[in-house]
Amino acid sequence: MLITGTGGGQGRAGALRFAAEGAVVVGADIKTAGHAETVAMVEDEGGVMTGSGTLDLTVADDVRAWVQQAVTEHGGIDVVYNNAGVFKMGDIASLSLEDWTWSVDRELNQVFSVTRAAWPHLVARGGGAIVNTASIAGVVTLGEGGGIVHAATKAAVIAMTRDLAVSGAAHGIRANSISPGTVQTPATQEMFADPVGREAMLGPQLIKRLGQPDDIVSAALYLASDEASFVTGVNLVVDGGYTTR
Repeated sequence: MLITGTGGGQGRAGALRFAAEGAVVVGADIKTAGHAETVAMVEDEGGVMTGSGTLDLTVADDVRAWVQQAVTEHGGIDVVYNNAGVFKMGDIASLSLEDWTWSVDRELNQVFSVTRAAWPHLVARGGGAIVNTASIAGVVTLGEGGGIVHAATKAAVIAMTRDLAVSGAAHGIRANSISPGTVQTPATQEMFADPVGREAMLGPQLIKRLGQPDDIVSAALYLASDEASFVTGVNLVVDGGYTTR
């Protein structure tokens, strides 16, 4: 299986959990040290993980080479977990075109590139599962937090996933997305360290705690597994009840 963003956070948690379930994990990140640490952690727990700690997922040719190497080494692909993503903060008045484009490349275009590279191999395999990480920002507005590009790209990931489900049906390929809410990772640590920002996110939630990477990975495990064999085209919201109100 392929997992992007394995240098830490949800990608690391995903690599550990999927490997513990018996998956051969092929990871990717541009964070070389973090990716290597994840590989060591997986191996220390008896799992199998390979991949690249120098992969820029915005470079389509390099993505294709990474996918092809995974197929060559392991004989095929059956799960694609598009976890990686990062964006620049800003609203319509403050976000530059350069930061918009930079963010779209890393939150939307790389999901397309990885999935497009893996697609013929999933077809050749006779089916498989695609799990895309979206966000509640793609479902509801999060107020004036300056995440306009994050909202736009994650809404697009949700829409893309539905289309992938339709295209994949004839090939036995299921595609689903997960929309996390407030999840505590190294990337969000600074945001949630601010009491005002933390309360703004936790206030609307029904479950009054921050989500953890394993909360999201548990959903990914389900969607990638045979237990979800009747589930496709779904956006599974995992947000402690944030969007309920």
